[in-house]
Amino acid sequence: MTHKKTRVVLIAILGLLTAIGPFSIDMYLPGFPAMAKDLHTSINTIAYSLSSFFIGLCVGQLISGPLLDRYGRKRPLIIGLVLYIAASIGCVLVHTSDALIALRFVQALGCCVSLVAPRAITRDVFPLEDNAKVLSLLILLLGVSPILAPTFGSYVVAFYKWQDVFIILALIAAITLAAVVFLFKESRPPDTSVSLKPRPILNAFGGVLKNPQFFTYAFVGGVSFAGLFAYLSGSPFLFMEYFGVSKTAYGAIFAIIAAGLIGSSQLNAVLLKKYSSEQLVTASILLQTIIGFVLLAGITTGILGLYGTIAVIFLLFCTLGISSPNTAALSILPFSKEAGSASALLGALQMGLGALAAALTGVFENRTPTPIAIIIAASGLLALVILLIGQRWVKQTPAVEAAVIADAVVEEEEACIIV
Repeated sequence: MTHKKTRVVLIAILGLLTAIGPFSIDMYLPGFPAMAKDLHTSINTIAYSLSSFFIGLCVGQLISGPLLDRYGRKRPLIIGLVLYIAASIGCVLVHTSDALIALRFVQALGCCVSLVAPRAITRDVFPLEDNAKVLSLLILLLGVSPILAPTFGSYVVAFYKWQDVFIILALIAAITLAAVVFLFKESRPPDTSVSLKPRPILNAFGGVLKNPQFFTYAFVGGVSFAGLFAYLSGSPFLFMEYFGVSKTAYGAIFAIIAAGLIGSSQLNAVLLKKYSSEQLVTASILLQTIIGFVLLAGITTGILGLYGTIAVIFLLFCTLGISSPNTAALSILPFSKEAGSASALLGALQMGLGALAAALTGVFENRTPTPIAIIIAASGLLALVILLIGQRWVKQTPAVEAAVIADAVVEEEEACIIV
C-alpha cells in the first residue's frame, strides 16, 4: 500500500472512531417515545439512559488517556470497541429501563477510547505541519454528526424499530473494529513508565483544580453547557410529546438547532480577531442568561409556541457556541506540562455536570416542558454568578495568547457535544 493510500485509510479509520461518540448520543433520541412504550415507562425515565451515558463518558475520559499512553493505542481501542459492541447488542435485547440505563453506561466506557484516541494518533503519525489539516477533517465530521445522527435516527425509528438504532451503532463499531485490527498499525509503543495508580492521577487533577483560572472558567463553561445536556435529554418530550411533531420533523428541528451551535462556534474565530476571550465569555454568558429566562417565561405562559421555542433555543445555542471554546481555552491556558490532565479534567467536569442536568429533567413528572426551561435558565444564571465572582481572583490573561488557544479549541469543539 502506497504512502498516500495508507494516509487515506488511516484518516478514514480516525473518522469512523470520531463519529461513534456523537452518533451514540444523538441517534437514539427520536426513539424515546417508542422506547418508553415498549419498556412500560415514561420518556423522563428513558432520559436517564442519556445521563448514564454522560456519566460513563465522564469516568472514561479520566482513565482513557493514561491507558492509551501505558498500553499503546491499538490494544485499548480494540478492548473499548469490543465493550461498546457488546453493550450495544445488550441494548437491543433489554426488557427494562434499568437494564437500558446500565448498558448505556457500559457503552459509554467503551466509546471513550474512540473519542480520545484519534487526537493522540494524529499527533503520533502525522507531521506537525499536517496535524491541523487532519484534525480539521475530523472536526468537520464532529460538526456534521450531531446534525445527521438524529435525522437518520428519526427515519430509522419511523420506518423500523428503535432497537435497530443500536444494531446500526453496533455495526458501525464492528466495521471500525475490523479496520483497527487489520489496517491500523500501532502508532505508539506501550510505555510502562506511565503510572495507572490512583494517587498520582488524583494528585495531578488536584493540582489543576487549585488553579483559580481553571476552576473559574472550567465551571463557568461546564455549568453553562449543562443547559445543552438538559435540552438533549428533554427535547424528545418537548417536541414529540408536548408539541406533537413527528419523528422525522424532530430530526429536522434538532438539525436546525445544532447548526446554530456549530455555526456560532465558527463565528467565534472571527470575533477573536477583535475581542478578547474574557470579553466574549462575559457577553455570551450574559446573553445566555437573558435568553434562558425568555425561554422560561415563554414556555410557562405559552406565548412562544413551537416556532418561537425553536427560535429562542437556536439563539441560546448560538451563545453556547461562543462561550464554550473560550471558557475551554481560558481553563487550560495556565498549564503546560499538566495540559493533558487539565484537558481530561475539563472534559470530565463538562460531562459530569451535563449528566446532572440531564438527570434533573427526568425528576419532574408534570408533563410540561417547564422543568427543562428552568434548568436551562438556571444554568445560565449560575454560570454568570460563578464568572463574576471568579474573575476577582483570576489574573488578567494575555489577549493574544488566549485568542490563539481559543481559535484552536474551536476546531476541537464538541462535539460532544458535545463530547
